[in-house]
Amino acid sequence: MRILLIASAFNSLTQRVHTELRSRGHVVGVELALGEDVMRAGVARFEPDLIVAPMLTRAIPEDIWSRHTVLIVHPGPKGDRGPSSLDWAIHEGAEEWGVTVLQAVAEMDAGPIWASVAFTVEPCGKSELYRNEVAAAAVEGVLLAVERFGSGRYRPEPLDYDREDVRGRLRPYHGQEHRRIDWQADDTATVLRKLRSADSQPGVLDEIDGREYFLHGAHPEDELRGKAGELIARREGAVCRATRDGAVWLTQLRARRTPGGPVTYKLPATLVLGELAEALPEVSVKPFVAAGRQTWSELRYREEGEVGYLEFAFPSGAMSTEQCRRLTAAYRAAADRPTSVLVLGPARDFFSNGIHLNVIEAAEDPAQESWENINAMDDLVEAILTTTGKVTVSALAGNAAAGGLMLAIAADEVWCRSAAVLNPHYRLMGLYGSEYWTYTLPRRVGEEQARRLTTEALPVGAAEALRLGLVDRVGGGSAAEFREWTRRQAAELAGSPELAGKLLEKQRWREADEAVKPLARYREEELARMRRNFFEPEEPYHRLRQEFVHKVCPTATPEHIRGEGKLVGSEAGRG
Repeated sequence: MRILLIASAFNSLTQRVHTELRSRGHVVGVELALGEDVMRAGVARFEPDLIVAPMLTRAIPEDIWSRHTVLIVHPGPKGDRGPSSLDWAIHEGAEEWGVTVLQAVAEMDAGPIWASVAFTVEPCGKSELYRNEVAAAAVEGVLLAVERFGSGRYRPEPLDYDREDVRGRLRPYHGQEHRRIDWQADDTATVLRKLRSADSQPGVLDEIDGREYFLHGAHPEDELRGKAGELIARREGAVCRATRDGAVWLTQLRARRTPGGPVTYKLPATLVLGELAEALPEVSVKPFVAAGRQTWSELRYREEGEVGYLEFAFPSGAMSTEQCRRLTAAYRAAADRPTSVLVLGPARDFFSNGIHLNVIEAAEDPAQESWENINAMDDLVEAILTTTGKVTVSALAGNAAAGGLMLAIAADEVWCRSAAVLNPHYRLMGLYGSEYWTYTLPRRVGEEQARRLTTEALPVGAAEALRLGLVDRVGGGSAAEFREWTRRQAAELAGSPELAGKLLEKQRWREADEAVKPLARYREEELARMRRNFFEPEEPYHRLRQEFVHKVCPTATPEHIRGEGKLVGSEAGRG
């Protein structure tokens, strides 16, 4: 079928639906919901058999849904209606929630139901839940609804609140009046629910030292205590704030914008608070220790027999200069451990999205900070590429993009969760790219495919990545199931009688490649291009970065995601 995705953004869920439908042979196009006329023009150009709206913040015009079947993906169970479904689910401590695929009608979220899928609400932030459990349920629901539509026989179920399985209801917007934290009265569990229900947008509006901030990124703390509401410590860019019965870590803050003032955006909490944060005691925790605690730490390390696991968790998958340096130091320490296999990657959510554009935007000299950030990323990748004493594995439980994906493919093997979406390109940010991609990507997929992936700039699903050789193994299931699958695979690899031969072959192969063209030359060539991207005024990088950080809405759907319009005449019969 010809399926048009109408979405408010080409976000992680829209990309996931895009890759899943394409992998099943559908012709898929995208039109951003930038206005009614834009949507009408997109539908007229593409002439879809079906329209799917994976993520939508505005209504589809009646003249579209009255002529075409339009399936809306709503992040709530049957009968749930309103713009803040997930916010309410997390805020109220729901243990199970759902995604409903319903047909667009005049009344919002009240159309006939094509599919509904339940999921478990994990104790995490809204955005993390959205990218994992919500996305999995949404894709299952969309694929089922598309199959039912394609059969021509299925009749969707009218919304009927008298049915026993229709348990949702119309809910109001979840505004700041519902999110407000009473630090003297709210216990830690309540504080976490309020913060997590607002992550990553809009955040919880609160006051620190007489100024207003939106709070983001909440994690529990198991040891530190203090006077309720007071900041008591800092660690790895985050600050710790006491509750009446414990404490929570806040990883990011956004200053409230003053009338007529500059646009504000999320940054590491210590960077936003400046001297106030610097005055707090720095309470460090080693990766080995963090692995056994309930506290915030970007880095955790554990060992199981001959396998070491270095886990990292960076908010939004972005890695600043300092974060890259901390991870590089932890990697080198892990590489020195007496293990034979080293597995890299978070327990769930993003693997990495590359350099930290928000931190760069906030720097006094964004070009220089960009340069330092990419060199710190390159140092990390180089450390992985030159490790010959053990087999390295990147385990992608979640999405990866740009330099973050090139970081992953520096490992000897790449294991990918079937739900992950990969974006192996830089060009949408006006960058040539580094992280030794000109060495690692062609080595994996070949020169032609490397050129296509980096210029086409479309998301790649796990199945396609496996077919291309971009990844080596794919495991299904939830993030927890993928983690267990990875553990079994790593233990099997470490116990393999062929392991010694693999390590010897790796050493020989590295020496042979170095003799043909040293890694230093790849880095030098890439950074020569990146220096121009960063420091030449005519380059588009700084404008594109600013638009990304400040969330500037595009004026038109980018051509690379629109897909081909309907073929006419003699062209329609080709291919």
